[in-house]
Amino acid sequence: MLEKIKNFLKGLSFRTGVVILLLCIPFYILSFAQMAFPFLSPQVKGVLWVVLFGLAKTCQYGGLTILGVEGVKRLKAKFKRKKEEEEEEKEESANSQS
Repeated sequence: MLEKIKNFLKGLSFRTGVVILLLCIPFYILSFAQMAFPFLSPQVKGVLWVVLFGLAKTCQYGGLTILGVEGVKRLKAKFKRKKEEEEEEKEESANSQS
């Protein structure tokens, strides 16, 4: 059963994996932000935290499973390339102002 789920998730596209991975961010934020609401009882806060944190973890691990090792490497390379481009632009603008 677990292998069927893994194989299904691995068959999804890279873009789907990134979207699922990004969905974990709002769930993490909501799981902790709801603690600040004074009008919720402690029992409701506990239930909401378990549900929202569980959804965040599910999205996180599901997204990583969809991406796989190669997808994670691809995503890291994309962020690294973007950072390098930004640094080059800063250097060019600094050189042009001099």
